[in-house]
Amino acid sequence: MSASETSEKMVPISLLRAAFNARAAAYAQVFDVVREKDGVERAVEVLSEATRRMGAIAGARYADLAPADLAGLKARFLADVPAVEDMFAPEIVQCDDERLVIEFHRCPLREAWQAMGRPEEEVELLCKAGSAVDRGLFEAAGFAFDADNWHPGCGDRCYLKISPGAQAEA
Repeated sequence: MSASETSEKMVPISLLRAAFNARAAAYAQVFDVVREKDGVERAVEVLSEATRRMGAIAGARYADLAPADLAGLKARFLADVPAVEDMFAPEIVQCDDERLVIEFHRCPLREAWQAMGRPEEEVELLCKAGSAVDRGLFEAAGFAFDADNWHPGCGDRCYLKISPGAQAEA
């Protein structure tokens, strides 16, 4: 039984959604507090650094796959996400020796911010800051990372793009 199957049996999807909604609300409140004191740019910067650090803590879970086992990373990462199909609806766009590209058709954080009535431009900034968790995770694990975050007009999609880390080139 995979980690995601175990998690799905242990945690009802309603509780998982509630946890993501609470996380989204916390991110939004931090964003608001910093924006009110220091402006939008600083709010994105602070929230990005906080989420990047959260991801870096989790990165050790994948370090044995670095710098270049992208197929192994794909399998383990997706297996670790509880209710991954319901919560993120991932689609593997590319997985070879050069790059792993995962397209997410859903995001519980973005959906929560939208349900809160946050303006699209603000949701875009929150997505940018929130996606730093993935940067922290994959870079701490020893991979190179980039993302195409959600933005108005792109539908419901965002992309994680992972490549072999610098050690693979050495």
